[in-house]
Amino acid sequence: MISIENVSKSFKGNIAIQELSLQVEKGEILGLLGANGAGKSTTINMLLGFINPDSGTISINRMNATSKTTEVRKLIGFIPENVNLYPYLTGLENLDYFSRLSGLSYSKSELTDFLSKCGLQANAHHQKVSDYSKGMRQKVGIAIAYAKKAEVFLLDEPASGLDPLASNELSELLKKLAEEGAAILMASHDIFRVREVCHRIGILKKGVLVKELLSKEVTANELEQLYLEFMKN
Repeated sequence: MISIENVSKSFKGNIAIQELSLQVEKGEILGLLGANGAGKSTTINMLLGFINPDSGTISINRMNATSKTTEVRKLIGFIPENVNLYPYLTGLENLDYFSRLSGLSYSKSELTDFLSKCGLQANAHHQKVSDYSKGMRQKVGIAIAYAKKAEVFLLDEPASGLDPLASNELSELLKKLAEEGAAILMASHDIFRVREVCHRIGILKKGVLVKELLSKEVTANELEQLYLEFMKN
């Protein structure tokens, strides 16, 4: 579903991504671990078509993300670190508005169902977003992607700033989306969360994929030690 093949990207002579190759299939969650500046956000921005690679190929569902950006974006749900919603609208009204921007019209009961499936408690559906916690806003963001029938979810530091309960709820929601067939790429520096939620893990250092492994192959402590060794060397 997500295919990155030998992709490189530089900015003013500084290498951001170097010969990166990754695959994410339907029903799979891949976590990209790396420090700030490792190239995680650059990778996501290239998948979204915001920036073009200098070399290599990026495709989603076998469509080139560079030449068919409009078609590709229809398949993508993007959840950034801070989901931007209209604070004076309710969660339900935000979902309705963004769905209509995507050319979709849903009944009130359908919108409510999307929000509930994405973990937002019923008594919050009609509250203004200005009263929401960060975790609640993340759930609305995921509901927006879910309502547009996204097949690919891209998440950039989604658990940053969340309390342990909200972070765990996010993990369970991502697992459920994967079980329904979504391909998910999550960029993070949260070693425990990546180990907990992802099927596979890639470690990025200065734009280079230095290690890729299955989550089940390591404990959280082992992953932390492995990560630290790569960061030191």
